[in-house]
Amino acid sequence: MNPADREQAVTDEVVASFDGTTDPRLREVMQSLVRHLHAFARDVRLTEQEWEAAIGFLTRTGHITDDRRQEFILLSDVLGLSMLTVAINEPQVPGATEATVFGPFYVDDSPEIPLGGDIARGAAGTPCHVSGQVRGTDGTAIPGARVDVWEADEDGFYDVQYTDDRSAGRGWLRTGEDGEYRFWSVLPAPYPIPHDGPVGELLTAAGRGPMRPAHLHFKVTAPGYRTLITHIFLADDPYLDSDAVFGVKEGLVVQSRKHYDGTAPDGSRPQGEWASLTFDLVLVSETPAA
Repeated sequence: MNPADREQAVTDEVVASFDGTTDPRLREVMQSLVRHLHAFARDVRLTEQEWEAAIGFLTRTGHITDDRRQEFILLSDVLGLSMLTVAINEPQVPGATEATVFGPFYVDDSPEIPLGGDIARGAAGTPCHVSGQVRGTDGTAIPGARVDVWEADEDGFYDVQYTDDRSAGRGWLRTGEDGEYRFWSVLPAPYPIPHDGPVGELLTAAGRGPMRPAHLHFKVTAPGYRTLITHIFLADDPYLDSDAVFGVKEGLVVQSRKHYDGTAPDGSRPQGEWASLTFDLVLVSETPAA
């Protein structure tokens, strides 16, 4: 048997080992995974030393992952797999807000705030008023939608990256009668993804940077609509064209406005420098249009 046939025989044997899998989707996924994984190894002529290095890399990725840090999601993000999965699954509906990566720093138990409340809760940064409307693609306002928001502080850290169990720079609220949402936070700032672990080693070896452009995360849920996971990015950010996780989309870039003293949209009168952002969030109905 020649070398190519011997290699193909290994692949065929492994693929056939999943023939008896009773779940048809699991069988499809695993057999395709084996074919592509083996094809990759043949394509690059993977050495045993490289295979061992890859296993070591994945082992270190597992060791650094815990309930505060998800290094595997970070790895998926920097390889573009997260954004590819988003693109595969995102419905192509005109007018809908584009989806982007979830990111590794979402938590389920963020605090509820009232409409117009403050999610910063001590996070460092320039105060920023964020507002907009949640509506369907047909223009219908969506009252009572849940809007989860989270972001890093001006030093580039999310609350879960600190060791004092703080909850800052995150929260959720319900939209008002006209689908409006509004809250105070801090002006987003660019920051590096965690690069003190295996993913950082990979970026360094590849000559890539760890920086993400300034952004706010949103998760929006409402009965009868598909859940939206997205960001809004600040215009003129120097890292818009080199996002380490490939999450930037043109329709998600927003221009902030800088203010000094004066009256805020909620009627309050902040002292000193503050900012404002406005962005509407447009959801896709779970029921296809007729």
